Amino acid sequence: MPEPSTAPARPRDAAIGTGAGRVLLFVYGVFAVSASARAGVQIATKFSEAPLAFLLSAFAALVYIAATIGLAVGGTRGRRIALISCSIELVGVLVVGTLSIFDEAAFPDATVWSQFGSGYGFVPLVLPLVGLWWLWHNRPRA
Repeated sequence: MPEPSTAPARPRDAAIGTGAGRVLLFVYGVFAVSASARAGVQIATKFSEAPLAFLLSAFAALVYIAATIGLAVGGTRGRRIALISCSIELVGVLVVGTLSIFDEAAFPDATVWSQFGSGYGFVPLVLPLVGLWWLWHNRPRA
């Protein structure tokens, strides 16, 4: 008879436990890497041209990194991190998207969230909605 595993079991709601969760985790990971790279290049090469836009790109990268980690970790702490990150992301993309349309002078160069993520096929607008839905749909039930 095999011995029971002593490794802690992954939480039932862990992100990588389902196909849709794996896809969501992958997309957040891609955005974490791409937003980080974009912000890094922008800040290193032309920060003085649009400091607000480039700092917002760096902030977006941090939000994507946090969401990726939260989804990967799962459990109560991971869910909380992902929920907060997706909520901040949604507010950010709505605020920055609106400001970038109505106050173009403040955004001489695009951020990940400019014009609601139009430079990324509007994925930055849809992604937090999908993330929040997934977290709600897969919440632990009493």
